Amino acid sequence: MATVILFLLIFGTIVIVHEFGHYLLGRVNGIGVVEFSVGMGPRICSFTKKGTIYSLRLLPLGGSCMFLGEDGADTQGEEAQGSAFHEARAWGRIATIAAGPIFNFILAFFLSLIVIHFCGVNKPIISEVVPDSPAQEAGLLPGDEITRVNGSRVHFFGEVSLDFALNGAKNVEIEYVRDGVKNTVLVTPRLDEEDGYYYIGIIRNATKEDLEVSGLELVRYSGHYVGYQLKLTYKSLLMLVRGEVPVTDLAGPVGMAKIVGDAYESAKPLGFLTVLVRMLDLAILLSVNIGFLNLMPLPALDGGRLVFLFLEVLRGRPISQEKEGMVHFAGFVALMLLMVFVMYNDIMRIVSG
Repeated sequence: MATVILFLLIFGTIVIVHEFGHYLLGRVNGIGVVEFSVGMGPRICSFTKKGTIYSLRLLPLGGSCMFLGEDGADTQGEEAQGSAFHEARAWGRIATIAAGPIFNFILAFFLSLIVIHFCGVNKPIISEVVPDSPAQEAGLLPGDEITRVNGSRVHFFGEVSLDFALNGAKNVEIEYVRDGVKNTVLVTPRLDEEDGYYYIGIIRNATKEDLEVSGLELVRYSGHYVGYQLKLTYKSLLMLVRGEVPVTDLAGPVGMAKIVGDAYESAKPLGFLTVLVRMLDLAILLSVNIGFLNLMPLPALDGGRLVFLFLEVLRGRPISQEKEGMVHFAGFVALMLLMVFVMYNDIMRIVSG
């Protein structure tokens, strides 16, 4: 029961913030909001204020912000205050659609402030170099701070580990700072045959004092942490597209609920604060994932709608609503089929243990 409540709380908050972004920017741009709903399916309860229906629906997954003139909302929105969606300025509509994912990133940033305040930052500073390892052979020393891996800026030791894990046996170019001087070295990872992964032989052992950040540094690293989660999401999706990870590894609501449950069970013996931080960290990951995926230029997603709006700006006139609607409907059907497939895989993974 705790797992279900925590998952619904996390996922529900992320969805509400996403839809509120659409709602707020729609209002700012004078677009009439027919309904703002939390959940999906039949309405449980609702009230109307200034022509907008605010409703709670039966299934506690998802939500929606329906604008006047959108998806057949004309017949329901006679009292909605504002113009129809397609009548608003193009850039106002672009801002309204983009606001949902952007609000997801903003939520992730504020949650990162809390997580980093309690946990601190594990900076990419080498504590130990394993004897006879590629790192030692390359001349890396304890105290060196890694700043770039293969040209990509890193701010956390976890980023370094991620880049090494995705790199495999290929040479790694490492930029590091020693005594205020930047240096670059090429390191060839070595396969650990027992564990089956490539390593270079660096260890990070941070004390509580090493992890602490405050003030502007806290704000800066919170922004970097959102960027790190974006990087993780992008690279994971790229590996999926390239076939480096199977499609069956995709997780839907059932799979995400299991991840939340596993994190809760592992953190529970360590106390309330650890549980809170773990749940907030998962919320950051999910919020960034939802924001990023919604910005993908695919039909039925916010990114797909933005493509049509940018085309309208370039052409100087809108694309037929009927044609755009058909494209988004086809995308919606494909998305639903994918969700069914993902949910089936989630259930099979749980059943098979």
